[in-house]
Amino acid sequence: MFKLIYRKFGNRLQVKDDVLSGLTVALALVPEAVAFAIIAGVTPIIGLYAAFMVCLITAFLGGRPGMISGATGALAVIMVSFVILGNERGEALGLGPDMGVQYLFAAIILMGVIQIGCGCLKLGRFVRLIPQPVMFGFVNGLAIVIFEAQFPMFTEAPTEPDSSWLQGNDLYLMGGLIALTMAIIFLLPKLTTQFPSSLAAIGTVSLIVIGLDLDTLVVGDMASIGGELPSLVTFSIPLDWETLVFITPVAFILAAVGLIESLMTLTLIDELTETRGNSTRECFGQGIANVVTGFFGGMGGCAMIGQSIINIRSGGRGRLSGIAAGLFLLAFILFASSLIERIPLAALTGVMFMVVIGTFEWSSIRILRKIPKTDAFVIILVSAITVITHNLALAVISGVIVSALGFAWESAKQIHRDSGVREDGTKVYFLHAPLFFGSVTDFNLGFTPADDPDSVVVDMKESRVWDHSGLEAIHKLGARYHSVGKTVKLQHISQNCKNLLAKAGSMVDVIVLPDDPSYQVANLNKAEEDSEDSEK
Repeated sequence: MFKLIYRKFGNRLQVKDDVLSGLTVALALVPEAVAFAIIAGVTPIIGLYAAFMVCLITAFLGGRPGMISGATGALAVIMVSFVILGNERGEALGLGPDMGVQYLFAAIILMGVIQIGCGCLKLGRFVRLIPQPVMFGFVNGLAIVIFEAQFPMFTEAPTEPDSSWLQGNDLYLMGGLIALTMAIIFLLPKLTTQFPSSLAAIGTVSLIVIGLDLDTLVVGDMASIGGELPSLVTFSIPLDWETLVFITPVAFILAAVGLIESLMTLTLIDELTETRGNSTRECFGQGIANVVTGFFGGMGGCAMIGQSIINIRSGGRGRLSGIAAGLFLLAFILFASSLIERIPLAALTGVMFMVVIGTFEWSSIRILRKIPKTDAFVIILVSAITVITHNLALAVISGVIVSALGFAWESAKQIHRDSGVREDGTKVYFLHAPLFFGSVTDFNLGFTPADDPDSVVVDMKESRVWDHSGLEAIHKLGARYHSVGKTVKLQHISQNCKNLLAKAGSMVDVIVLPDDPSYQVANLNKAEEDSEDSEK
């Protein structure tokens, strides 16, 4: 049995690291899953079911060994209003007051189907188009969100929205235990790396609290985590076209947010481990996990950057770490809830504070004045949107759009031309930089049809036509010269330009000069060529 595990998951040391790291992650998953379930407006056990099922399935099927998935705050903040709308819809249809959770399960199933569809279309590959400033803003904003999520731990009742802040000795005790946890995590690796520092910190602080009978908040103060194996959901809501129309918009939003957070986390873990995950496989893994979770009464999930970093920092690099985390979490639910409920929240809060410190890209602050202003603005923008809205999809998409517009603007300013006259009197314009929607204005201003000779050549050896706007600009240029009875041709067209011109059909006519077959010419005055052919 153990030999089979070693062959499947690596050597003895790696198996030990993965199992211990999985245990650490499972402990950290408990309060997170409970808190996110409460945020979403569902019972804690629904969050715990989602945490262990998504974690376990993505560990087997996902595209990034060592990455941890589970119930997340990014999805929970979207679910809360949907659950309320589902409750109202259930009452209106006479189904009962608590149908929101069933509509949520149906939306999670559809979310998973959409993610599987994204995997089939290989849309995960587009994560490579996300610029580095967006990555910086993403991790910085998420670090701040994780930091903010720990604030309820400093209240008398973390699950109550209007609970009073801890004061006096209670606050000092909480702060001292957090500081002790962080100190152990920071110092232990300097002495030995044979045991995960986060797990050691949680165990040490828990023993101190239990041994000294200290009066401090524990996991059990949030909610009971005891339960049984999840069972297949029996839907009471009508599974008809109207329900599909109702759940589809939120399912698409959840799918987009889940995949973006998962693929961004995958990219981050790739950088930390200097390995490469499979984005397409991750789309499939996330989708299958959410379909299964929806059918078995979980709130769905995606990759968790905080727990993934805990796993990597604790030595968990293989799939066994995620599998172990899911199985340990299931064991907590079934058998060890009474023990886990005695873990002090201060220990888990200290672990998450260390995650915040490790997640935040501190170098991005130092380089703000050294990088282009557009990139600096994108870092701040993505961070701000992430913190304010908790909508990672909106933050990342906004950052990509701003970065793309900045790139287009800078590229548009690069276009310029030189000119000269050949011995036969032909004027040649040498075009530099790409021709696309952003540069067509400057492109059009550089030609003087009225003053040029009868034959004009535009040499595009150092330029490329990127889009329809560029083709349209070329067409209009030919029309301008034709209107004054002159000819203009394109020279040294690249293969991609040749393909675009060929697709343009009647707009341009691509020919090869017989005296120089090494390059192509596009005759933009097709009407005149047709006239010459008819005369011959």
